[in-house]
Amino acid sequence: MPTRVVFSSSLSDRYTGGENDLEIDATSMRGVIRALEERFPGIGEHLEEETSVAIDGEIHETAYFQPLKDGSEIFFIPKLEGG
Repeated sequence: MPTRVVFSSSLSDRYTGGENDLEIDATSMRGVIRALEERFPGIGEHLEEETSVAIDGEIHETAYFQPLKDGSEIFFIPKLEGG
């Protein structure tokens, strides 16, 4: 079962031509980011540096090697900066 990937509208407007709900076949976040980079060149670096990731409702600051279950849901969330 593919992984569901959801982007904020600002991210989808900038990198995916408005697509904000996708299905990706991958077993880890690394695989998701690779697949997204192949489909939308330039998005991978932005996702790694500028977003946090919620996997099945749990937020991860560094999720590159997180394993995924069948049917996992991933939400890319813009990082909030405090000051």
